[in-house]
Order: sequence, then C-alpha cells, then structure tokens
Amino acid sequence: MLDRLAAGIRRLFRWALLGLLGLAVLLVAWIALYRFVNPPTGWYMASESRRLGGIQHEWVDFDDVARAMPLSVVAAEDANFCRHWGFDMGAIRLALEEGGTRGASTISQQVVKNTFLWHGRNWLRKLLEAVLTPVVEILWPKERILEVYMNMAEFDEGVFGVQAAARHYFDTDAAGLGARQAALLASVLPAPQSRNAARPDAFMERRARAIRDGAATITRDDRSACFGG
Repeated sequence: MLDRLAAGIRRLFRWALLGLLGLAVLLVAWIALYRFVNPPTGWYMASESRRLGGIQHEWVDFDDVARAMPLSVVAAEDANFCRHWGFDMGAIRLALEEGGTRGASTISQQVVKNTFLWHGRNWLRKLLEAVLTPVVEILWPKERILEVYMNMAEFDEGVFGVQAAARHYFDTDAAGLGARQAALLASVLPAPQSRNAARPDAFMERRARAIRDGAATITRDDRSACFGG
C-alpha cells in the first residue's frame, strides 16, 4: 500500500515537473516569436479595449519614430537602459532606501508587464516579471525592447503606442514629433490617464524640460548607444 502511494507521488511529481518544463518552453517560444512578430495586443490593452468598446493603436517601426522619442522615453523612464540586463540595481537600492516610494521598474520590466502579463501588484505577477525579464533581454536586442515599449505603452485612456499618441495629442505621426512634443509624451507615461500632453500643466512643462536635458545627457555620455541614440 505504501509502495503504491510512493509510486503515485513520484509519478505526480514527474508530471508536475514535465508540466512546468512545457510551460517554460512555451513562454520562451512566445518571447522568441515576438522578437520578429509585432505583438498584436497585451492583456491590459485587450481589457481596456473591451471596457471602452475600442482603443486607438497602430504599430510603428522603430525607424519610423522621431529620434527624439526613444531618447525622451529612456531619459524619463530608464536612464541606464543600455547598461543593465533588465534590472537597474542602483535604482532598486534607492527605492528600498526610500521605503518603496520611488519607482524602480526598467523599460524591459514594463515591456514584460505590458506584453506578456497583467497589471497589478500581486506577487505572482512580480515573480513572473522577474523570471521573464532576463529572457527578453537575452532574446531581444535593446532596440527591439524599446520599439515594443513605445508601441505598447498607454499615453491616455484608450490611447496606446506612440503613433496613436502623436495623432491624438499633436495631429502628427510618430516620425514628425519634435523634441518638446516627445518630451511631453514621455512625461505622460507614469500617469497616462491623468496627464495631457497637449495641455501640459506647470509640473509637466518642468518635467518635459528635465527630460530634454536628460536626453541630451545620455546622448553625450553614450548611454543611448544601444539604440543608435
């Protein structure tokens, strides 16, 4: 009786391991696919589309985005983007020292969240994000990570991606964005549903000026080299 029970437990354990291995293979294959195929949507984008009855979203290739936009995004969200492997340990240490009031998510982590996972602060999502982020860094070049980020990020309620945002706020294409417009769009990203790039308040104007200065700085010190900045 005990022998049969032990054998059953071993079989169950083997099947569980095989299941986890199969899931891991599928996740890696999914990430590898999106290295070459543009993600059609993400969980959050799809849920917003259902909630709102549709969204504004149009994919645009990296080379068809004004140079100021990726520089502004990196300056605003992840100045060490070219120098880390998915996690900015310096930013994480600062966040811990400040009691968690400071954000430490990198662009790579946000890409994983926006493309493969759901929004929220539960530990399962954080664990999956921590596991998948290095895989994305290994399988995708930095330029692809930034391209997917700019196309999946939310810039206003129901407005996703830099092309839709450029049209929504400035009646232009992503290729036609000026430096100030790009900086204003980047300043929207932490709180897209409460900030308006077309009608910036004093805080957003200050933030946009700081982003433009940051973009110039990361260009001078070669922190934009991984995406041709």
